[in-house]
Amino acid sequence: MLEYKYAVEIGGANTKIYMKNCGFCLCEPTLVAAEPTSEGYKVIGYGKDAKSLMGKTNDSVEVFSPVINGVVKNYEYCKELLIHLFKKVEFKRKDGVIVLVNVGLSKEEKMTYLNLLHNVGFKEVVLVPTVVCTCLGAGKNISSTKTNMIVNMGGANTDIAVINMNSIIKGATLGLGGRAMDVAISHTIAYNHGIIIGLGSAEALKNEVGSLFYNDTLNMEVTGVDIENKTPRSYIITSSDLLPVIEPFFDEVIKAVDVTITSLPPEISTDIINNGVIFAGGVSQIAGLDNYLKNKFRFPFSIASDAENVSILGAGKLLDDRTLLEKIVESF
Repeated sequence: MLEYKYAVEIGGANTKIYMKNCGFCLCEPTLVAAEPTSEGYKVIGYGKDAKSLMGKTNDSVEVFSPVINGVVKNYEYCKELLIHLFKKVEFKRKDGVIVLVNVGLSKEEKMTYLNLLHNVGFKEVVLVPTVVCTCLGAGKNISSTKTNMIVNMGGANTDIAVINMNSIIKGATLGLGGRAMDVAISHTIAYNHGIIIGLGSAEALKNEVGSLFYNDTLNMEVTGVDIENKTPRSYIITSSDLLPVIEPFFDEVIKAVDVTITSLPPEISTDIINNGVIFAGGVSQIAGLDNYLKNKFRFPFSIASDAENVSILGAGKLLDDRTLLEKIVESF
């Protein structure tokens, strides 16, 4: 019987690989850097090498993600990125792979992922919803008749799913993620302070001083280009500067979760109230989220430990449970 040896999550921010009997072994940005030549575009960096080039090269070099909102938008570049990353973990072509994907993919989008990983070199490929792996990684029993609810706030999207007996009974994908927040931060700083900063700097600001506490005093100096005179200029950005950008993101997520719960049958809603809603994903690590949810969310909740990696860790559990994997694949 063919062995599923790898699990891969091709996220909006990072691509993560878990290897059976080895563990979580790779995490690199889902990015490609390419520059034009007389014969077409030439790749000059993948993953972390591509990210290191952001804002540091001439205008002709483009750093981009081949996956947008959980959908493969540039097949060839995505294939080459995955080949590059899997070489780092000594991938063997005879192995099988579990691919974590969003809940809202169409049949054609699912087929693209299957073909993609086959062309990377895997003999067998199966797709599993990321939120199911999140639930497993959070220590929940997805085979139970008791319902669990997951809110996975990632780099590109936020997945909301209600899970019962190995399958998703209700799910939705929102186009709200960490990347959208980075863009909003860069636009706000340009508008309010007259400084243009790159998305890398915006991400650093979000991670270092982004906070949902109204009285947070965190601050960070950022350097960008003055809009008026085109010269470098630095400015101290505070948590209060970012709050008007960050809070509406979470307001929209909470609104969607609330609507989802209230649309469920009473028996399922009762399970969710008893079990609590699990929040996960890299965005759930922002300072003050627990306090924010206590004040604005009307249902019990918890924030997963190791929230950024809980999904790929859950996928690792499936590598050791072929029976459960087959049940999940059958219902997806």
